Amino acid sequence: MTTTARYLTAPQPLTTMPPGIPYIVGNEAAERFSFYGMKAILTVYMTQYLLNWAGKSEPMTGAEAKTYVHLFVASAYFFPILGAILSDWLWGKYRTIFWLSLVYCLGHLALAVVPAREGLLLGLTLIAIGAGGIKPCVSAHVGDQFGEKNRHLLGRVFGWFYFSINFGSFISTLLTPWVLQHYGPHWAFGIPGILMGIATFLFWLGRNKFVHVPPGGRQFFRESFSYEGLDAIGRLIPLYLFVAIFWALYDQTASAWVIQAELMDRTTWWPSLTSGFPFITVERQEVLSSQLQAINPILILIYIPIFSYVIYPLLGRCFRLTSLRKVAIGFFLTAAAFAISGYAQLLIDRGETPHVQWQVWAYVVLTAAEVMVSITCLEFSYTQAPNKMKSLIMSLYLLSVSLGNALTSFVNWIIQDASGTSRLPGAQYYWFFTGLMLAAAVVFIPLALTFRERAYIQDEENAA
Repeated sequence: MTTTARYLTAPQPLTTMPPGIPYIVGNEAAERFSFYGMKAILTVYMTQYLLNWAGKSEPMTGAEAKTYVHLFVASAYFFPILGAILSDWLWGKYRTIFWLSLVYCLGHLALAVVPAREGLLLGLTLIAIGAGGIKPCVSAHVGDQFGEKNRHLLGRVFGWFYFSINFGSFISTLLTPWVLQHYGPHWAFGIPGILMGIATFLFWLGRNKFVHVPPGGRQFFRESFSYEGLDAIGRLIPLYLFVAIFWALYDQTASAWVIQAELMDRTTWWPSLTSGFPFITVERQEVLSSQLQAINPILILIYIPIFSYVIYPLLGRCFRLTSLRKVAIGFFLTAAAFAISGYAQLLIDRGETPHVQWQVWAYVVLTAAEVMVSITCLEFSYTQAPNKMKSLIMSLYLLSVSLGNALTSFVNWIIQDASGTSRLPGAQYYWFFTGLMLAAAVVFIPLALTFRERAYIQDEENAA
């Protein structure tokens, strides 16, 4: 592996977009295709396609699948701690991303080749290590490309960074459920694996364009445990504990909402894959329950410019719209979104078959919440982190996703009685999480009003 000395180690004094950004955005689009494509079919795969080692059908129950899906997501967002330490202490961001991406590829290979519980366990473990390990490094690596003269472009780039995430997610969430239904698990997990390989290759191609901020070595620990480092961590941890509640609800779009959609009338106008041009058409058909997750990324693509250029300026005329005030509004929207899905479940509990439009409206509200919480926290976490702690702080933010999913997994485990029956049946399950989010949103308001912000940006150097 080439040493960092051959590369730029600090941002150039540019007023334009850094040259490495296209490679990062392309890498992120392909990597997110692989992750969300695999994640989109997990619940259906576990409950309908899963085999034992002997090759006999041995599917999980809905509650069991929800437990394992959220346990996997919790693991994937726990391993950022490992990636951050490797990055900020020993390897630097580039080498950490590259080597753990190869581990990531092996995880996809295991899922594609061994369609049984053993392959599922091995594949998800490797993906959790790889995907989790690179997460804090990738977002921090974006910020490292900017100096004082072009820091005004940072918010725009994080928006495009999120745009690439959701573009990859949208395509894969449409494609992989369709592939699973028509060609089975081998291809459904194999295609995301191929995309992860492409993502790794794109990242390698950009190696000479990137700023490679050197690892901190012992200085990483000195800064992390200095007054400044501990102060940054101490100020951000309370925020992340509240954000964990948001993720506990949000990530149920891949579990509880998929299971709920199986009981709904899913006939609607929906994009359909074709063998010839224009490849995607819109026609009235029955949507696969796992495909409904594609509503979220397409809404993100629509919402990002609307929020940036219309909604945020309008709200800014009414009151001072700080980052944490955006997050607070997002929390209330999250509670509203889950209340909509809770009402849909109430209709199902009466024996009715509600139309899937109820979930569509829930996605409309939840995605607005995501823009205000997730994108905002991504940029906010980077700017609030001391320079030698960028990946570590990003990993602490991602740990909130892990904590939220661990909470959901724990709730689904604890509410099952000995017979496997839920103690929070039907709509009661949704009302529980709606109430939890609403309470968190109210308690968060004082924190949003009193938080002390401090911004850190990487220093520049005059580089050719």
